[in-house]
Amino acid sequence: MPEPSVTFENAMKRLGDIVNQLQQGTVPLEKALQLFQEGTGLIQAATKLLDEAELQVRQFTEGDEAPQEGSDEAKPF
Repeated sequence: MPEPSVTFENAMKRLGDIVNQLQQGTVPLEKALQLFQEGTGLIQAATKLLDEAELQVRQFTEGDEAPQEGSDEAKPF
């Protein structure tokens, strides 16, 4: 399971390590399941961090460009 204070960069590095181990095909089933579970936790943590970063960017840029009248659509990054 990921640590509560995991960084996005650390999560991505660990996910890469997990993927490499699983792709080798030499990991016993029990260990593969543990790695898969760890990986899904890391994905959730990384997604949460990205969502929080997106919210911060939106808050910073909110006043930069006024949305067109009647448009409540979010701008892509």
